[in-house]
Amino acid sequence: MAVQSGDQNLIILTVYILGIYYTVNRMIESIDDMVMLSFQKSAVDEQLKEQNIDNKVGISFGTGTYYLEKLKDNLKEMSITIDNKSESLAVYVDWDNSSWVVEHTKRSRRVIRKSPDLRRDLAIPQVPTIIAPKKTISENVTAEDVLKRDKDTGTYQPGEPLIDIVGMRNNKNFKGLYKDFMDGKKKVEFSFQLVLRISELRVGLAPGLNIPPISIINCPFTIEKLHWTYALPWNKKK
Repeated sequence: MAVQSGDQNLIILTVYILGIYYTVNRMIESIDDMVMLSFQKSAVDEQLKEQNIDNKVGISFGTGTYYLEKLKDNLKEMSITIDNKSESLAVYVDWDNSSWVVEHTKRSRRVIRKSPDLRRDLAIPQVPTIIAPKKTISENVTAEDVLKRDKDTGTYQPGEPLIDIVGMRNNKNFKGLYKDFMDGKKKVEFSFQLVLRISELRVGLAPGLNIPPISIINCPFTIEKLHWTYALPWNKKK
């Protein structure tokens, strides 16, 4: 029996709608696994202001938006930039007294300033970095417990992410947090506790005679599961 023209049009329309539905769902699936790493800069700026060093120091971190599965590769280390805005003060970055703090594990982790050819014994204390007036440093930092030593080269490289979101789904202690995270109900929070020492530059001053005051700056971060609508052009949150 021949298909009537109206029935044929209906079949074509149905196939077209199903094709559109399938394509849209595939598009949503492809962008529904995105997370955003955010640095809470306003909280840091407020602390600098409270400690009366906002006109002396500037702090920023590299962040971004990533696929959840790729977060393991993108969060093995983080880049930090510190500006010395002053005219005559030295800013010392005390790496060994700085730490990572992960909220859901309640752990404090030792900070390692990562160099391109990190070979030294990790137990050796790290030398503080001095930032001269009107100068800036940019460093990559990670946590001691994620570093793995390459047997062939002898160098240390981060082997695990600082925050393993995907690994939480198989950990009975964090399954609830993982579900809430994936549902967009909760964010994963961690922070970088940065210790700075600020001192006047004095030529010929013996080390230790003038102990700089200590500033502890809590640099908070959040990791947020993004709704697929973030990718829409008119979504300002993108």
